Amino acid sequence: MKLNALFNHENALPTSPQIIQELIESFRSENISIDELAGKIALNPVLSANVLRLANSPYYRVSRQIGSIKDAIAMLGFVTVRTLVITCSLVSRFKTTPGINLKQFWRYSLSTAVAGKWLAGKTGEESEMAFTAGVVHGLGQLMLHLGLPEQSTTLDKIVSIYSENRLQMEQDVFGFNHADVSAELVARWKFPDPLVAAIRAYSRPFEANDLNRQAAILYLASWLARMDELACDRAARQAALPTHVVELLALTPAVLLDEIPTLSELRAGLEDLMP
Repeated sequence: MKLNALFNHENALPTSPQIIQELIESFRSENISIDELAGKIALNPVLSANVLRLANSPYYRVSRQIGSIKDAIAMLGFVTVRTLVITCSLVSRFKTTPGINLKQFWRYSLSTAVAGKWLAGKTGEESEMAFTAGVVHGLGQLMLHLGLPEQSTTLDKIVSIYSENRLQMEQDVFGFNHADVSAELVARWKFPDPLVAAIRAYSRPFEANDLNRQAAILYLASWLARMDELACDRAARQAALPTHVVELLALTPAVLLDEIPTLSELRAGLEDLMP
């Protein structure tokens, strides 16, 4: 099956909510104001509540109660608010997906996002792009289960979606993997080109002639999230550590094994945004 055929399947391709399209457009706009952005968010009560919940969460350790969308945007920043709105909107598009525990899937995605943001800070890369890439990089997995449910659930019985072998198994079975699907989806939704490129390259960032550093960060962040979902102890993590990618980013094994906070700590205050 070709990738385009999956996107032509009636069950596989979710439409991009209008609020996502407007927020993505704001990535390209230097002139959008806090008032304009606050007005768009205020039209959606669920998004408004989530923005205020995040602004007042322990994650941001604010010293006073944030009571308005405008104040929340001023405190959180445009990029964080855009990412939050996109995240919440995406969660709402995938209510049920055959063969996937969505609560676990979104926790894994959020773990990848916060780990990516932390690693981006360590490597001098753009942290909010790393966060957004982490949130959306697995959407192809959902599309595969919606558009090719029988083949996907059969594959699930052989290898978990959180296994390091999953991408290669998908490639062998479908001729493409969920990274390819995710990249195509966000490209069709008109996400910024550098973010699309990072997702497209993340499955094998070490094969490119010119290293895509965001792709390498996403690779390590998703590895950390998988290790967390599989409840691997330090010894197991050390044995499975993708040292070749660690070295590409000029990091040390200790950064991923000892220095990074637990993903539950990094997710604190954000998990309420998940279903």
